[in-house]
Amino acid sequence: MNFKKIALVAVLVVSQVASAVPAFAVAASSTAVSKSTVTLEATPTPVLEPEATDPLPSLQPTGIVSPTATPLPVSSSIPTATPMPTATSLPAITPIPSATPGATVQPTPFAGQSLSASGNNQLVLLMNSNKMYANGILFLANQPMAVKNGVSYVSIRAMVERVGVKFIYDYKTKETIVTSGNNIMRFKTDSKIYTVNGNKVTMKGPAYQYKNTFMIPLTSITAALAIPYTVDNVKKQVILTLNTKPTASFTVQPTEIFAGQTTVNFITSSSSPNGTAIVNERWEGNKQDIYDQPGYYAVTYSVMDANGQWSNPYTLTINVIQPNQPPVANFTTDKDEYKMGEPVTITDLSSDPEGDVLTTEWMNRSLAFFNPGPLSIQLKVTDTHGLSSVFEKTINITNEQLYTREEVEKLFTPQGDVLAGDGSSIPALPNLTYNISSEAYTLIRSNSPETVNTEGVLYRETAFGATRFLVHHKNNMSTRQKVYIIATNNNLYPTTITTQYVGFAGPASSPEYTGKISVLKYYSSLLNGGNIGTITLQPGESVPILTDTSKIAMKPGEIISLSADLFSDYPVQYNVIMVEQTKDPLVALPTLPILDRDGVHNRGTYPDSTRIINVTDVVGTTQSKLLLGDNKSDLNLIGVDPMSATEASNSGNFGVLYKIKLDRVAPNTLITFNPRGGNYLGSVVVNGTIVNLSNKGSLANADMSAVVYRTGQYETAVEILFTVASGSNLPVNFVFTPLPALK
Repeated sequence: MNFKKIALVAVLVVSQVASAVPAFAVAASSTAVSKSTVTLEATPTPVLEPEATDPLPSLQPTGIVSPTATPLPVSSSIPTATPMPTATSLPAITPIPSATPGATVQPTPFAGQSLSASGNNQLVLLMNSNKMYANGILFLANQPMAVKNGVSYVSIRAMVERVGVKFIYDYKTKETIVTSGNNIMRFKTDSKIYTVNGNKVTMKGPAYQYKNTFMIPLTSITAALAIPYTVDNVKKQVILTLNTKPTASFTVQPTEIFAGQTTVNFITSSSSPNGTAIVNERWEGNKQDIYDQPGYYAVTYSVMDANGQWSNPYTLTINVIQPNQPPVANFTTDKDEYKMGEPVTITDLSSDPEGDVLTTEWMNRSLAFFNPGPLSIQLKVTDTHGLSSVFEKTINITNEQLYTREEVEKLFTPQGDVLAGDGSSIPALPNLTYNISSEAYTLIRSNSPETVNTEGVLYRETAFGATRFLVHHKNNMSTRQKVYIIATNNNLYPTTITTQYVGFAGPASSPEYTGKISVLKYYSSLLNGGNIGTITLQPGESVPILTDTSKIAMKPGEIISLSADLFSDYPVQYNVIMVEQTKDPLVALPTLPILDRDGVHNRGTYPDSTRIINVTDVVGTTQSKLLLGDNKSDLNLIGVDPMSATEASNSGNFGVLYKIKLDRVAPNTLITFNPRGGNYLGSVVVNGTIVNLSNKGSLANADMSAVVYRTGQYETAVEILFTVASGSNLPVNFVFTPLPALK
């Protein structure tokens, strides 16, 4: 006898048997039966790769002949594939034809097969076999459970028919669509991704077609249908516990419920995992349409299906609050009688019982009054629920004059509020004499085309070290778009980018608004040290940075605005692009065209974009001005447009950060901000405090000035930080005016 041949045959037999054990089969004890709950495919068992003619390992059960693919018989107790109802809104979808059979129905009373579990609502799968036991009844799947690349696969049709949920096959998209209750799951041929109500989930391996059968990883269908399971490693069984109970839930509207006032709407939701009709419902607890008293009320809801099964009870606790009370309007004045032109100090004492933020409306309030006699001041406050209250107080104005109207406005107008007057004399005021220097910040201004009509590269530049971005663009396309700033490391070594200060606004429809808010946030970042982050790019790596620009897609007609400072330790290529919201910017970048300038707005790369203005003379003894953005006393930065290789002039010096240092400002000096080029909406930082320009509305014309700062009784130094807000107009003036004497 040839013992070598016998031994070789024995080894091959053992190897093939081992190859039939799925990845979740763990080596069992030779003396005891182990039964445990594990994650399928967690510990793959080494398998023998099948031959090319047999792409899946399988082990045909003894004594059972696997049926050929035939239409399901009419007498079968297994439901045939049912098309999804019209309400699912899935057009052009065809039910799986009978030529793609699932578990062939040969219900056989359980006999002669030792199962670990065969109770009600249990489905038992035999490893490497097409046998399935549903509640102790034997069924045969059209394909056995198999192992491919270390992943256990089952026929999706055999599974869902035994579980009792609906499914169809979409030939157009090559998707099997499973409906369980309110959940819709989509599995696609040759894909490791399936979706649940549109949300993507990754499987252990890709779904595939084998002999006209759609096979998927077992763990994916158990996860998708939320089916718990255990594994009997000795008996080679996977035991699934099926949930056939319906589910019930409800919500209440509105979200705020006031005792004795609010009618409560109970909005229910229920479903059955196998599509059985819901025929009854039950409410328990304290369910009322209107709750008379405040407090917490527990309400429970359950439903019953046509099989007589009740859902688990769903309980919600309803918070009924005290009815809303109206606010209380109240204020005081520092006196009851005033001279003409004497400032009236008003203290608002209004309150709301629930602590709501109140909207205030004043009638006849002013810094001072200039007509003698009794005068009534009225305040109306309104809470967020629309309830309001009014308070009124009468003061008396005497015949004696303290200040003129002009003096009152100069002395007492709050910071950020507007002084109205004749601005025609301001251009003739003398300019301050100052020393000018710069800090080496490279400015990348991406502002042309400002109105973007097609996808493309808005700006491309390589910069090194301290870099400043000013990005301001409008989506003029019919689809939603996103703006990305992509940093690419073209060096042979890692490059680190440190984000220092960031201000972003939008998307919004107003260019002035986005410009104002982005500058305001930039100042806040600069003062508070926020928005600091570091990213390291490996050689050849591209990464979107300053990602606020792409968090929300721009609707047609919307605008975004960005002001930001960063630092790189090696040269980095930056691409500012606009693409349709669903596109991957890194994939799209190589194919995007470089867009032309619009001929009106500016783009360019400019050196030395931090401009330091130092005034050493005494300021404020006589009226004078500091003029910015005129390209005469304050020259434009000169740079280059790298896409066209032409010289660029930064008209208006947008993106330049001005550091204005006034070493000596005279006592009782008023500093105001006056626009000369048209509407202005922005802000400025004075001695570390942000001041709006203006507090309400905008500075619409040259006859309007916003109060920036007042000095006190002593000479002092003043430092101003200013950058032009995108969407506003240049030039602008800071005006220094001696104040009238205090009385």
